[in-house]
Amino acid sequence: MTGERRHRGNRVREVSAIGATPATPDPPDGSSRPAESEPDARFTFANERTFLAWTRTALAFMVAGLGIVQLLPPFPGVPWGRHVLGVPLIVIGAVIAVVSYGQWVRSQRAMRRGEPLPRSALPRILSISIVIMAIISAVVLLVSALVK
Repeated sequence: MTGERRHRGNRVREVSAIGATPATPDPPDGSSRPAESEPDARFTFANERTFLAWTRTALAFMVAGLGIVQLLPPFPGVPWGRHVLGVPLIVIGAVIAVVSYGQWVRSQRAMRRGEPLPRSALPRILSISIVIMAIISAVVLLVSALVK
């Protein structure tokens, strides 16, 4: 896609490898902020779809946590078990929502500036959260089984 020419109205623009028009030199006002250009709409929409997928994941975590706290029967001998499982899921969902918005903003800014896309911390957050929640779940279940 590098060097491809796009026609928009009477203007012709070059499209770079990531879909943004080439960055122009620093603004004439002397500010050091890199010049920005509008990225190809496909990349903007892909970035938005990724953000929405992370938002759905965050909502799923929050709903699962709420469901555990409100609907799961109490664990025998472990009255705090539902809260130990549910509350962290709600918090993880909130963290994923906040981090995903920041990731969306950083990616959009990088595309507009023609810079490499930033690495996302979200896969690491999600993986670590799932492992920790699995360990907590196992501990609650074992304590519940031993207390019976």
